Amino acid sequence: MTDVVEARDRRWVALILLCVAQFVVVLDASIVNVALPTIGEALGFSEHSLPWVLNAYVLTFGGFLLLGGRLADLLGRRRLFMGGLILFALASLAGGFANSSGELIAARAVQGLGAAILSPAALSIVAVTFKDGAERNKALGVWGAVAGSGGAAGVLLGGVLTESLGWEWVLWVNVPIGILAAVIAPTLIAETRAETETRHFDVPGAVTITLGISALVFALLDAESAGWGSFQTIGTIVGALIFLAGFVAIERHSRAPLVPFSIFRVGTVAGANVVGILVGASLISMFYFISLYMQQILGYSPIKAGLSYLPLAVTIIVAATIASSLVTRFGFKPVLAVGMALVTLGLLWFTRIDVHGGFLADILGPSILAAIGLGFSFVPVTIAAVSGVEDREEGVASGLINTSQQVGGALGLAILAAIANPVIGASPSPRTLVEGFRIAFAGGAALAALGLVATLLLVRTSARGSHAALGEEAVVVAD
Repeated sequence: MTDVVEARDRRWVALILLCVAQFVVVLDASIVNVALPTIGEALGFSEHSLPWVLNAYVLTFGGFLLLGGRLADLLGRRRLFMGGLILFALASLAGGFANSSGELIAARAVQGLGAAILSPAALSIVAVTFKDGAERNKALGVWGAVAGSGGAAGVLLGGVLTESLGWEWVLWVNVPIGILAAVIAPTLIAETRAETETRHFDVPGAVTITLGISALVFALLDAESAGWGSFQTIGTIVGALIFLAGFVAIERHSRAPLVPFSIFRVGTVAGANVVGILVGASLISMFYFISLYMQQILGYSPIKAGLSYLPLAVTIIVAATIASSLVTRFGFKPVLAVGMALVTLGLLWFTRIDVHGGFLADILGPSILAAIGLGFSFVPVTIAAVSGVEDREEGVASGLINTSQQVGGALGLAILAAIANPVIGASPSPRTLVEGFRIAFAGGAALAALGLVATLLLVRTSARGSHAALGEEAVVVAD
C-alpha cells in the first residue's frame, strides 16, 4: 500500500518537472521580445533580419512537432524528453555566446528543434501517466496554468534579465534548468513507448509533413515583409500545399503512418485541433499588440511593461486550475465554450484603447477577462485533444495539438499584421498606431468568435461521468 502511495506521489512530482520544461519552452517564444532592440544593436541586425530571432524558433518548433510526437511514441517518451532538453539547453548556451546575427538565428532554430522534440514527449508522458478522468483533468489543469502563463512570464523575465544582466541571459537562463531537468528525469519518469507498434519509421511522411508545415509557417511569418502578393509568399504557400497533399497521399498507403488518420475519428481530436488553431490565432493579438501599445504609446520601460503582465499571468494560473475542476464536473465542451466567449469579449474590450489611456483604464480589465478565457480555453482544448486516444498514439495527439496552436499563432499574427499595418502606415503617429492596434484586436476577437462557433459545432458534448471516472495506471515498459 505504501508503495502505491509513493508511486502516486512521484507522479505529481514528475508532473512538476514536466511542467517546468514546458514552461521554459513557452517562455522562450516570448522572452526575447523585450531584448530585441538590445540584441539588434549588439550583433548588428538589420530591421529586416531582427524578427528572425523570434521566427527561427517558431519555424522549427512548429515544423518538427508532429515528427517529435511520433518519435516519442516509437523510441520512448522519456528518452525523447531528455534528448530534447539537452539539445534545447546546448542551443541556448550557444545562442548566448553568438557573435553575429547568423550565429544567433541558427542557435534559435536549434532551440526550436529541441522544443519540438521535448514538448510533445512531455505532454504525452502526462497523458499516459494520468488516465482519462478527474486526475488527468487536474494534471492538465496544472499543465495549462504553467504553459498559459509562460508567455506573460517571458515578457517580464526578458525585461528584468536584459536590463540587469544583459541580453545573453535571456538564453543562458535555460541552460541550468534544462540540464538539471534532464538529470532528474530518470528518477521520476518511467520509460513508456508504443511496444505493439511496427518498428518501421515513415521517412517519406516525416519529410513531407515537416517541409510542408515549415514552408507554411515561413510563408506566414515573412508575408508582411515580402508582401502577400509576392512570388516568394505565393510560391512558398503553393509549395507547402503540395508537400501537405503529398503527405496525405503517403499516409493513406503507409503500413506505419506518421499520423494515422484514424486518430481524427477518436473522441474530439479533430474538433479540438480546429479550435486549437483559433485559440493560438486569436490570443497572439493580446500578447503582441498590447506589448507594442504599452511601450510605443504609454512609454513603458521593458521592466514596467513586463510587470504589467503580472495580473494576467496570475489570473491564467487561477483560471486554469478552476477549469480543470469544471471539466471534471461538466465536461470540456461547455468550459471551452465559455472560455472562447470570454476571450472574444476581452479582445473586444481592448478595441477601446486610447492614445491618452493608462494601465487601469485600458489594460487591467480586458487583460484579466481575456486571461480567464485563456485558462478556460487552453485546459479543456488540451484535454479534448488527448481524450480517448490510445497510449500508443499519445505522442501523435500531443504533437497535433501543439502544432495546431503554433501554426495558429503564426497564422494569427500574419493576418492581424496584414490588416493593421495598412492603417498604421510607414510613418505612424500615436493616433494611427492606436487605430491599427484597435483593428488588430477586433480581428483577434473575430478569430476567437470563430473558435466559439467551432467549439459549438465541432467539439462533441462529453459525458460528465467519463471525466469524473479515474482511469487505470499507465503501462510501463522497460528500456
